[in-house]
Amino acid sequence: MAWRMPSETAPHDRTWMAFPRAGQTLGDETAEQEECYAAWTATAHAIAEFEPVTMVVDPSEIDRARRMLSGDVEIVEAPLDEFWMRDFGPTFVLDDERPGVLGAVDWIFNGWGAPEWAEWRLSADIGRFVSAEVGAELISSVLVNEGGGIHVDGEGTVLVTDTVQLDPRRNPYADRARVEAELARTIGTTKAIWLPRGLTRDYDDFGTNGHVDIVATIASPGRLLLHHQPDAAHPDHEVTRELRALLENEVDAAGRAFEIIDVPAPATLRDHEGFVDWSYINHLVVNEGVIACGFGEEEADAAARSILSEAYPGRRVVTVDARPIFARGGGIHCITQQQPTVAS
Repeated sequence: MAWRMPSETAPHDRTWMAFPRAGQTLGDETAEQEECYAAWTATAHAIAEFEPVTMVVDPSEIDRARRMLSGDVEIVEAPLDEFWMRDFGPTFVLDDERPGVLGAVDWIFNGWGAPEWAEWRLSADIGRFVSAEVGAELISSVLVNEGGGIHVDGEGTVLVTDTVQLDPRRNPYADRARVEAELARTIGTTKAIWLPRGLTRDYDDFGTNGHVDIVATIASPGRLLLHHQPDAAHPDHEVTRELRALLENEVDAAGRAFEIIDVPAPATLRDHEGFVDWSYINHLVVNEGVIACGFGEEEADAAARSILSEAYPGRRVVTVDARPIFARGGGIHCITQQQPTVAS
């Protein structure tokens, strides 16, 4: 077997999501809850313009999901507690030695390091559930990991973060070599680029401790999009400056130096909780399109669309207001998981 995680830009059969349900992430206020349901729904409908969407829905939310989601979104029922499909869902891979075979990596999910507030035991089973739904070969991993903690170019390169894969709350006995060996076995990567950390807000109690998918992504082999905070008043100004300096001295699995494209953050620096981590990096590439995060800033949102259009030529960029998603600890990429097309 030669499992390989393809680039997100490779053709998809569908995108998987999970519908919100009552709990810590949804919030207690009716207005908060409604904006959460609406944001997940808007994201699903935007994706459905480009490719099929399957939504996993907890039994308690079936009626609401059927009422809010259009007929273009397929609904499947399974118990959930969290609804960040990127992180607890399977990471799909292909077998280059066996055309037509789809694999699904089932990472161990413990709610981003088993914090006291997290409810995650039901969602930890979704990787196996989705794998069975699509008839994929299950690849069980011993690594505590989330899909938002990795980005690949499909040609052997993976971006990871010291504070995620080496988090003692996740993998207390891991070191870089062990993580790299497990990634090579499960997703076929041969070169790991280790970022020392993620964005500042991501280290709050409800953060992921440094997911890469809000910081950097590989738009195409050798071309990297990097979050850029231009305002020195925000702590991520220094964080992104240091990450850029590190990445300027890195090469990918093929030995190429990266062309680094800065993607500026919107102008807003703070919300009622503190410094925001609003990032246009947390987009989803779909068939012939890109679903981009929007933050209610017309100029900044338009500038991001322009950068993404150039980075992904031939794809139509659609913006969805992601502020309700970011208020809960992530973005559009975090709530979605692509299923690649299998060669016939």
